[in-house]
Amino acid sequence: MIYLVEDDESIRELVVYTLNSQGMEAEGFEVPSAFWKAVDKRVPDLVLLDIMLPEEDGLEILKKLRKRSDTRQLPIAMLTAKGSEYDTVKGLDSGADDYIPKPFRMMELVSRVKALLRRAGHTEEVEQDYVLGCLTVSRQKHQVKVDGEEIILTLKEFEMLLLLISNPEIVFTRAQLLDKIWGYQFDGESRTVDVHIRTLRQKLGKAGQFIETVRGMGYKIGGTS
Repeated sequence: MIYLVEDDESIRELVVYTLNSQGMEAEGFEVPSAFWKAVDKRVPDLVLLDIMLPEEDGLEILKKLRKRSDTRQLPIAMLTAKGSEYDTVKGLDSGADDYIPKPFRMMELVSRVKALLRRAGHTEEVEQDYVLGCLTVSRQKHQVKVDGEEIILTLKEFEMLLLLISNPEIVFTRAQLLDKIWGYQFDGESRTVDVHIRTLRQKLGKAGQFIETVRGMGYKIGGTS
């Protein structure tokens, strides 16, 4: 279980949704008081903390967690708009395990969360290959094969394919893909998604047909087996 304390609703919902879509259980809290009530009922495996919060800031929450016997060793990452070297050092010196300045890319956040969980000894992530006809995508190996032949993709192409194939039949709008792959504050054009989808289809060859365009909405991939 991952707890996120973030008062910005759009960021909170996006992070929780992304973690859930990647097979992790996550719950978000708008205010620290709700977070503390949840901790008293169930100690999570990892905590993501914003710094600027109502009631008390993230650094105060961090200090309190480090003083409690049941949360002293808990992996904690700070998510904050404060990205200066001073703020980073202050957060790490206060006991944070990682410091992720906003804006951040969703898949980068997922990778860093998984790294923290692995270092803490949690093994919730299992080896999983997604197979659809001639297409095989390995999350662990970061590998894509068509008819057994490896296809070389860029990081963004792989992240997009992995997101689609791990959520079969789910339609992602261009805006959602921009949020999840490029980061929620990405200021580029939605055409970026179309260009990457086109290149991805070309590289996948005959397997490119599995990436379907849903007219007026976005993109999806067919059911996996």
